[in-house]
Formats: sequence, structure tokens, C-alpha cells
Amino acid sequence: MARSAVSVNPVPVIAGLLVAGLTLGPVAAVIWRGAAWSALAPGDWHAIRFTLVQAVISAGLSVLFAVPVARALARRQFVGRGALVALLGAPFILPVIVAVLGLLAVFGQSGLVNTALRAMDLPEVTIYGLHGVVIAHVFFNLPLAVRMILQGWLAIPAERFRLAASMDLAGAQMFRVLELPMLGRIAPGAFAVIFVVCLSSFAIALTLGGGPKATTVELAIYQAMRFDFDLARASVLAVIQLGLALVAGLIALQVSTGAGFGAGQDRVVLRWDGGGFARIMDMVWIALVALFLLTPLLMVVLRGLPGLLTLGPSVWQAAGHSVLVALCSTLLCLIWALPLATRGGELLGIAGIAVSPLVLGTGLFLILRPYVNPLDHALVVTGVVNALISLPFALRILRPEADAVRRDYGRLGAALGLSGCAWARWVLVPRLRRPLGFAGGLTVALSMGDLGVIALFADPDHATLPLKVYELMGAYRMEGAAGAALLLLLLSLGLFWLFDRGGRVDAVA
Repeated sequence: MARSAVSVNPVPVIAGLLVAGLTLGPVAAVIWRGAAWSALAPGDWHAIRFTLVQAVISAGLSVLFAVPVARALARRQFVGRGALVALLGAPFILPVIVAVLGLLAVFGQSGLVNTALRAMDLPEVTIYGLHGVVIAHVFFNLPLAVRMILQGWLAIPAERFRLAASMDLAGAQMFRVLELPMLGRIAPGAFAVIFVVCLSSFAIALTLGGGPKATTVELAIYQAMRFDFDLARASVLAVIQLGLALVAGLIALQVSTGAGFGAGQDRVVLRWDGGGFARIMDMVWIALVALFLLTPLLMVVLRGLPGLLTLGPSVWQAAGHSVLVALCSTLLCLIWALPLATRGGELLGIAGIAVSPLVLGTGLFLILRPYVNPLDHALVVTGVVNALISLPFALRILRPEADAVRRDYGRLGAALGLSGCAWARWVLVPRLRRPLGFAGGLTVALSMGDLGVIALFADPDHATLPLKVYELMGAYRMEGAAGAALLLLLLSLGLFWLFDRGGRVDAVA
């Protein structure tokens, strides 16, 4: 009997055990340190309800708006399209506080929108409260949903569209036959990942929540640990948050099934459908989303340019630390993601963002403290945690395509006697070039902007660039903070572009 090209080997087992241990170990340490389970206060139950409501609305709107935008980008060619697709990923990879400052510059009390409304004697809008949290989450996650769904559109072989054109399928018929089945496989997983991201919202709720009525579970964990040092209550909230995320992951895995469209000849997808009114609507969707996403980024750039000239040596040293940590996190994340790119592996990986980064940081501090000084290993710990947090995104991007590769080429690989490293080198990795580039770019950018764990561990000699931005803001050096924020944006986008260029939408495999 021929061996399977993807026969059981120890690599996925080892990767799974490492991810499980690094994810659940810190949680166990916090629970053990808490000594006993604590009853939840009424405010905690309100935080759980608010978290679920805002996560469902935010994830739903992100995926809903992403569908027409991704479809428009998949079937339209225009000057600057590649640059626009790359820039649309910028909000998700921005450091949260930098993006919030951009949103406040547009939607805040003195922002562009309210300034225009006052000039027209119209009622002003507020960005604080539930709607502010939802706007911020859609701003962050809509680009991620667009790129995930766009990858699904690009995975449909060009031959299928040629066949549809020869059969005179257009409009609703082509959507029902080709595009809707793809959305059935991709959209639920995208919703689940964004839902989990919104579950662990901290900085957005802290800055835009507007008070106790808009408190998330993550913010409640922070309050329990920072102000009360109530590890028992924090551990209960962390376990609840983990359970909610795992349930979302299970649901997504159950509904995001279905076969792909088979293997093609890797031709560039050319579309013949969507003329007339559809063309106009595609360009309207692209313009509206570009305006919504890029205007806050433009405000960050305009306010940060003067501050670039004031940056001192400590800021550039912090930038070097951030780049080093980001590159190591990306390498580690992709090493884990390749063997775990299965249904079970994706469920395991989703725990990385289900667990509160604050709990991960505190748990790792408790584990390391009896043996070493955690401050001496701040950058290493930060890199590992960043890889864990980015792993669910990488798996969501890689798993559908990895399943298709195993389904389409598994028998051929078995007939050729390929297994293990040979299968990965000659079949799996080359066929995953596009999603690997996107996953690597996303991971390196997320790691560049992370502030969670490093804030618990780092001393001034091990500060990263996001931490330096916070320090400058705390010292009321706003011009320097704006310049450092712009430097962080440029580095994040630059690294994202370098990794993602192999997976650009116009790449020929």
C-alpha cells in the first residue's frame, strides 16, 4: 500500500505541543497563582455581554463590506491597483494607539468630520461608546477580511472563469456557481478570526469606550490585574475569553467546509464579467473603502513628518529592537504554521489570540521569575508571544490553500514517494508561495506594532519602538511621539511589502 504524501510525522506533533504549552502554560500559571476561583462582579457580566455584542457587530460588518470590495479588486485592473491593495492592509498592521490617533483626527471632536459638520450647522458625531468601538474595529479588520477573501477569489483557477464565460454565465449566475461556494469556505473563517480579535480588544475600548458601559473582557482583565492585582478574578475572565474564542473557532471550522475548484495551470485570472453598472459599483466600493481607510493614515503622516527630524538615538535603537523581534517572530510563526495548517491545527492556533496578551505576559513572568530575571529576556519573550498571537492569522491564510494542495497533489506525491521534507520542499511550499508571503507580511507587521508583553517586561535598554512612542506621549513630547509613530508606520509597511511582494495579486506562480 502506497504511503501517503502527508503521512503522520513527528513535526506537527512537536509544533502542536509547543504551541499548546506556550499558550496554556502561562494561563495555568496565573490560575495557580490566583489560588482560587473568584466570583464575577456584575460589571464583569456586563463586560462579557458588551464584548460579545461589539465583536459580533464588528466582525459581521467587516466581512460584509469586504465581500464587494474584494470582488471589485479581483475583477478590476487599474493604474495603482497593486499599491492600493498594499495600502489597504495598513490599518490592520498599525499599532493600535497610532491608528486611534488617526481616527480621532478624522472623527474626533476637533476632527475633519465634526469640523465640516459645524461649518454646515449640522449635529456633531461622537466616536466614543459602542459605535466608536465598532468603527475602530471595522477600520482595523476590514482590510484583513478583504485580503483573506481576495485570496479566495484568486485561488479560483482562471480556467473556471474561461469556462463560465464560454457558457455565457454572468452576474448573479457566475456569483452563484463560482463565487458563492468560495465565500462559503473563506468567509466563516474570516469572521471567526476577526471575532476573536475583537474579543481581546483592549486599547480601543480603553480610548474609545467612553466609560464602564463600554468595557470589554480584556479591559476588565487589565483592571483586575493592574489596579486590584486580583489574579483569581483575572484568571476566570481569561478562561471565559478563551472559551468564547474556541467556540467561535469550532463553529467556523464546521461551516467553512467544502471542496475547492481543483488545480489549474496557474494562469493570471482574467475576468470578462461585470460591465456597465457593475463596473461603476466596483469603483464606488473601492473609492469609499479607500477614503475610509486611508484618510486616518494620511493624518498620521501629516502630523508625523515634522517630528521625524527630532528623533534621538534611543528611538533608532528601539526601532532596531523592533525589526529584530519582528523578523524572529515571523520566522518562528511560519515554522509553526506550515505543519499546523490543518483543521485541528487551526483550532489549536486560534488560542494564541484567544488568550489575553496581558495574561500571557503575566504568566510568563511568573514562570520565568524563579529561574531568571525576566527583564533580561524581554525581547525573546516578546518575540515568542508575538509569534503565538500571529499564528491564527497565518493558519487562516494558509490552511484552505494547504488543504487544496493535499487534495490535488497528494496522490501524485504518494506515487512519487514524496513525504516529509521532500513533500514540503517540492510541492507544499512552492504552491503556498502567495499565501506564505501574505502571512509573513502580516506577522512581521503585527509584531512591529505590538505593545502588550514588552510593556510588562522591558527596561529602557530593551524598549521597542511602540513602547518608545508611549514613553514620548507620556512625557508630552507630542512632536517626537508623532515622528516615532510615523517611523513605526513606515517600517511596518515596508516589511509587510517586502514579505508580501511574492504574493501580490498580480503574481504569476
